[in-house]
Amino acid sequence: MEIPKIFESEYRFCLILWEHEPVTAVELVKLCQEQLGWKRTTTYTVIKRLGERGVLKNEDGKITALISKEAAQAREINELVEEKFQGSLPAFVAAFTKRQDISKEELDEVQRMIDRIRKGD
Repeated sequence: MEIPKIFESEYRFCLILWEHEPVTAVELVKLCQEQLGWKRTTTYTVIKRLGERGVLKNEDGKITALISKEAAQAREINELVEEKFQGSLPAFVAAFTKRQDISKEELDEVQRMIDRIRKGD
């Protein structure tokens, strides 16, 4: 299944949904008003738009995500690597590490990920 594009403001909405789901539309309106400064109509428009694109499900006013946070993030990273780094993961990692301070703990975690991949886990 192809993961639909989630734009920046929609992603901020999804962060709220992922944290609180399943959640009623009424509660989402309240949360989006508090956290994003959105009006009720904006929240309902985003619910409708994301529902049409298969990102969430609205059943009788109860909203649940059909796309996980991890899947949405992976889609964005894949798109970034393809568009900006010609599909080269090493080029992406090289660019990222040139501009970021990476702690020993983070390096160790990345190494564990690489080791798991090499083992086929």
